Amino acid sequence: MRGRGLAVDANNMLYQFLALIRMRDGRPFTDAHGNVTSHLLGLLMRTTRLMGDYGVRPVFIFDGKPPELKTETLQARRRFRERARRQWEDAIRRHDYSAAWSKAVRMDSLTRAMQEDVKTMLALLGIPHVQAPEEGEAQAAYIAGKGEVWAANSRDYDSVLFGAPRLVRYVTVSGQEFLPSTGISRPLVPELIELQELLKALCVSRQQLVDLAILVGTDFNAGVKGVGPKTALKLIKKFQSLEELPKEYLDQLPSKVQEIRKIFLEPTVTDDYQIKFNGLNETGLKHFLVEERGFSEDRVELAVKRMRAFYLYEKSDLTGWLGTAA
Repeated sequence: MRGRGLAVDANNMLYQFLALIRMRDGRPFTDAHGNVTSHLLGLLMRTTRLMGDYGVRPVFIFDGKPPELKTETLQARRRFRERARRQWEDAIRRHDYSAAWSKAVRMDSLTRAMQEDVKTMLALLGIPHVQAPEEGEAQAAYIAGKGEVWAANSRDYDSVLFGAPRLVRYVTVSGQEFLPSTGISRPLVPELIELQELLKALCVSRQQLVDLAILVGTDFNAGVKGVGPKTALKLIKKFQSLEELPKEYLDQLPSKVQEIRKIFLEPTVTDDYQIKFNGLNETGLKHFLVEERGFSEDRVELAVKRMRAFYLYEKSDLTGWLGTAA
């Protein structure tokens, strides 16, 4: 990844930090005014480490308005968070902080105010960000497909369905993933998926891969009962498309198959963006993070030193790099 440009699924990454960077009882870190800062802390320390030590060039992509077909999924996630919050409150009353922490990782949402704080911090660091019209992963895939970055970066596989030529997952120097269902953590190992290699290995086209995903279930449909990835692959390779499936499967498919396909194969994206690293605003960054958000001066100074190293490396040409460059 050294020196590579990555289109980062910002919302996906921020939810990771919101889930894991918490106090002992599961509450997120906040400033003196109650503003949540866990996501800022995680993003600041990981991103500046990757940039300062490895020359990684991130471009953060933020979700826009979700497609209407995603409404049911979003409502289910909201109910899930509300249930987790009730369980967290119950665990706190019982002074069961282990249970409280495991529930807390699922209960918080990323608000517009939190996103605006992140955009402010990115601007002060000089890191570009792009506002997607709809799905951030679709916009990241589009930018990667144009060669303006080397790969899309997300934990979700949807970037591949959206056509990203490369997807990198778990881009972290060292980190762990907490598994609430088991109460344990596991180390995160970076992973690279190349779209053409994947399609060749599976012997399917990209549209067939999308059909496979619709069978299993996506953010826009529930999937066919009893059909997992292996069965879906066998069905698509045998029958070639969803329309040719036996009636027992056809009857369980969503009514808006074409609309779901279009979301992945012809996603709504924008060319209204500029990928440019604008240099570090050290004074503004320290004021925002230390004075307004209560960060320690030592922590911010470490981030500043990392960004100085990045911009020193980039000083010959801040804007002339190509995402496909080594």
